[in-house]
Amino acid sequence: MKFEVTGRHIEVTPALRNHIEEQFQKIDHIFDQKPAKAHVIIEVERGRHRSEIVINWRNEVLTANTTVDDMYQSLTRSVEKIGRQARKLKDKVIDKSHKAKKTAVIATPPDITDAASSQPRIIRANGKAGKPMSPEEAAIKLEDKKRSFVVFRNSLGGKTSVLYKRDDGNFGLIESA
Repeated sequence: MKFEVTGRHIEVTPALRNHIEEQFQKIDHIFDQKPAKAHVIIEVERGRHRSEIVINWRNEVLTANTTVDDMYQSLTRSVEKIGRQARKLKDKVIDKSHKAKKTAVIATPPDITDAASSQPRIIRANGKAGKPMSPEEAAIKLEDKKRSFVVFRNSLGGKTSVLYKRDDGNFGLIESA
């Protein structure tokens, strides 16, 4: 990481520069993939020590300001703020890259030679409880739709029944016991 340190009303001493580098070493692992450029501005005004850090990283600008009575504490807190912002940005980039692909892109025609896909699968369908009906009403409903069976509650006995189309063109009725 490249550092540029500017001092306003304060001289940038080697001790301050070393402190800045030590603090950035703690969060340097976040910036490993893309190089970052940090501009650190320190100033003293009326006994208040202010530090401002501006980092250009991943086409983003991260900034942090802290004002306290001690310059070393001010720098430490500003670097911690930058670390939180950088972690949040990096997590956001990682989440975006791991985003699920659309089903149209993933969907491929089934492979006939695959032994696992040749076995029948159970596909659950959401059914809704309709009004009770007679087998004759179920037959009318079955003729209207392109389904091969209808599950219904028989209005005559209250039992659950299944009406299905037979190969000979008639209807078969299965009633629960």
